[in-house]
Amino acid sequence: MIVRQIARELAATANEFPVVTIIGPRQAGKTTLARMQFPNHAYANLEAPDIRTLAISDPHAFFSQFPPPVIIDEIQRVPELLSTIQVLADSSHQRGQYILTGSHQLRLQEAVAQSLAGRTALLRLLPLSISELKATGITHTRDEFIYQGFMPRLYNEKINPTRLYRNYCQTYIERDIRQMINLRSLTDFENFTRLLAGRVGQILNLSSLSNDVGVSSTTLKEWLSVLEASHTIFRLNPYFENFGKRIIKSPKIYFTDVGLASYLLGIESPALATRDPLIGNLFENMVVIEALKARLNAGKEPELYFYRDNKGNEVDLLFRQNRLLIPIEIKSAMTFHPEFAKGIAQFQKIASSAQKGHIIYAGNLTPELSHASVLHFTDVDHIFQEKI
Repeated sequence: MIVRQIARELAATANEFPVVTIIGPRQAGKTTLARMQFPNHAYANLEAPDIRTLAISDPHAFFSQFPPPVIIDEIQRVPELLSTIQVLADSSHQRGQYILTGSHQLRLQEAVAQSLAGRTALLRLLPLSISELKATGITHTRDEFIYQGFMPRLYNEKINPTRLYRNYCQTYIERDIRQMINLRSLTDFENFTRLLAGRVGQILNLSSLSNDVGVSSTTLKEWLSVLEASHTIFRLNPYFENFGKRIIKSPKIYFTDVGLASYLLGIESPALATRDPLIGNLFENMVVIEALKARLNAGKEPELYFYRDNKGNEVDLLFRQNRLLIPIEIKSAMTFHPEFAKGIAQFQKIASSAQKGHIIYAGNLTPELSHASVLHFTDVDHIFQEKI
């Protein structure tokens, strides 16, 4: 079993809070993580109809059957249970008694804010990271990672990625979406997600998407919010500061698992990934999400942004730490070129808080430049280990 880096943060928070809530996309490994970390806790899955009915109809009977310490899966299915957990947690001084997992960020966070404010730590678990896989001896090429993605079942059960993501879309995304919104046309929504996959790493243009899908921008905003709430996509916001230039204010969108984006684009092998015209965008997607995982696994806020002005000057990724800005360029090429550092050098001239930057690419040559270090993409987490 692959050890998750967030386990240390989970153990620490369970020693400080009576309740720990783990959120994240379906199949990211939340249940496995909780049960590995707390093998002696009781376990209740609210997806099971009989258990869910008991939790709704008689919470006290539910906790008689599943007494704390307890792991409760898919807590957003019965948010009413949180009020009872609040009362029980307040009546005891013990920590780590209630480990909750959930897949719907908005619904769960709203309920937690109302019932468990100050009583729960909130952790976000994404699919496996490259560093977690490396720790178990699993290494892949750039294109193998992009095609296969990072869902734990791919590595634990040796499932074909195309089959897994097809099932993932049909079983989880469509079902969860239908639970969260009144979806009139599933075909339009499927078309939207595929078009969104074709725009990873690009500035979000709702008007263009609206024209292509044939659905209003207002509806697309709702769909984006739902995809974000179910942890399917990650919204990377632009960094704002008075640089004396007009700054792009729209976000970029990335998929929390690059394998899902590849599946939506029809990529069915590493060889197809190599030849795909969006290989650069998919590589950027992978690296940005690896940066996000590094932050979340350490229990930190992402503090990740990008920079672009109206003249086309840009930096793929900015990491803000203690009011300092670390610029990061992401290149899918396997051959290093000094021009990769152009965006970093330009940003360092206009931003007084800019520090030495990093260039992440797919090659093995890692020269040390005066204003940037060069790293292979499998070492991207080193940037954040040094800073957090």
